[in-house]
Amino acid sequence: MNRQHLRLIGFDGDDTLWKSEDYYRDAQAQFERIVAQYVDLNDAHDRLYDIEKRNIALFGYGAKGMTLSMIEAAVAITDARISATDLHRIVELGKTVLRHPVDLLPGVREAVAAIAQDHDIVLITKGDLFHQEAKVRQSGLSDLFRRIEIVSEKDAATYARVLGECGATPAQFAMIGNSLRSDIVPVLELGGWGVHMPYHVTWTHETEATLPADAAARMRSASTASEWPAAIAALNDAM
Repeated sequence: MNRQHLRLIGFDGDDTLWKSEDYYRDAQAQFERIVAQYVDLNDAHDRLYDIEKRNIALFGYGAKGMTLSMIEAAVAITDARISATDLHRIVELGKTVLRHPVDLLPGVREAVAAIAQDHDIVLITKGDLFHQEAKVRQSGLSDLFRRIEIVSEKDAATYARVLGECGATPAQFAMIGNSLRSDIVPVLELGGWGVHMPYHVTWTHETEATLPADAAARMRSASTASEWPAAIAALNDAM
C-alpha cells in the first residue's frame, strides 16, 4: 500500500443497503391508475416528475414530498376533477410507502461488517428524518457505524462538513452508493473515491449526473454487496 490509504468509508442507505425505489415505483403505478379514470394518460409520468423536481426545495426528498406532489399532479392532470375519495387514496399510497418493510439487499450486513474491520464507517442517507430514522432502526445495522448522518441533500458541501466533523480528508474517504448524482459525483469532485453499485431501478432525478474527467481512476463498480470489500481494496491499491 502507498503512503496514504482510505480511512473512512461512507454508505448510502436507500437502494444500497436496503430496497426503496421499488416501493415508490409501485406507488406511482397505482397513482397513474387512479388518474387514468379521468383522462387518457400520455405524459402523467413526466408531469409528476416535473412537479416533484420543482417541489424538492420546499418538501425535500422522501415519501411525504412525493405524496404532496402526487396530489398536486392529480389536480393539475384532471383539471381539478379528481374526487376527494381518490385524493384520499393517493394519501394512502404515501402512507403505504412510509410503512414499507426494511429489506436488506443480499450480503449487505456481511459486507458492511467486513469493511468495518479495517475502516471507520459512516452511514450518509438523505430523505425525511422520521422515515430515515425508522429505516436505520429497523435495518439492524446501526451498531456497525461510527456515525449516522441523515441529511436533506447530498452535495459536495454536505460531504465536506461530514468529513471535517469525522477528522478525515477527502483523499481518505470513499463513498459506496447506487446514485451517481448523490453518492459518487460530489465525493469525486472533492477529491475522494467512490464505489458505484447501480440498483435495478433508479429515480430519474438521481441519474442526472456528469462524472468528472478522472472518474475512472477514482471509482470502481460493484454488482453485489459482496464485491464491496474487494472494491475498497482496489481503491486503496490505486492510491
